[in-house]
Amino acid sequence: MTPKQFKRSVEEAGITLTDKQLKQYEMYFEMLVEWNEKMNLTAITQKEEVYLKHFYDSLTLAIETDVLQKSVTLCDVGAGAGFPSIPLKIALPHLHVTIVDSLNKRITFLNELVRTLELENVSCFHDRAETFGQNEAFREKFDVVTARAVARLNLLSELCLPLVKVDGVFVSMKASSTLEEVAQSRKAFNVLGGEFVEDKAFQLPYEAGERHIVVVHKKQATPKKYPRKAGLPAKSPIE
Repeated sequence: MTPKQFKRSVEEAGITLTDKQLKQYEMYFEMLVEWNEKMNLTAITQKEEVYLKHFYDSLTLAIETDVLQKSVTLCDVGAGAGFPSIPLKIALPHLHVTIVDSLNKRITFLNELVRTLELENVSCFHDRAETFGQNEAFREKFDVVTARAVARLNLLSELCLPLVKVDGVFVSMKASSTLEEVAQSRKAFNVLGGEFVEDKAFQLPYEAGERHIVVVHKKQATPKKYPRKAGLPAKSPIE
């Protein structure tokens, strides 16, 4: 997907990009490749692949669902090189974005990226999701909390749902079928105050494969014991 194809595909999906926004994506690509030589940010560095499998793929959260139509605050857990939150922020400037990642090198990159792209209302935090979710400054404060291909759904639920405000949503972006994961995660959704809404399946353009977005509605407050101490959710997921 060339930048021109990216622009056309996004506009066909209802998102109009200005010249400034297109320039921000271009700068993002250049910084990603440059910094990737110094640290492991992504295995995908070919330009057309980045535009399709990182930029466009990130925007599917706005294209394939309506969860961002009325939302203002977005938290991206384990954002890595900034996906999906930074591509979404570029396209939807009204979003207030909070990023948490456990690797300080990535946060250094993201802070420099945000400064270079002149993005406002973006905050990046070096922390583990388990401790971040117990921080009263962030707990149950976000309209939407997302994670993109970070871990299995029952583990992600414990890391993300505590950050979602009541009546907000947790959305997990996955690259393959999630039927089994959703079935295994229903108890976790319930325990953490969530309710499964949908598993949205769709195809990326240019035969780039199937993707899934799992939407979980936050119905009630998460019990204070969750998320558990760092490492425990991964060792013993809610099942």
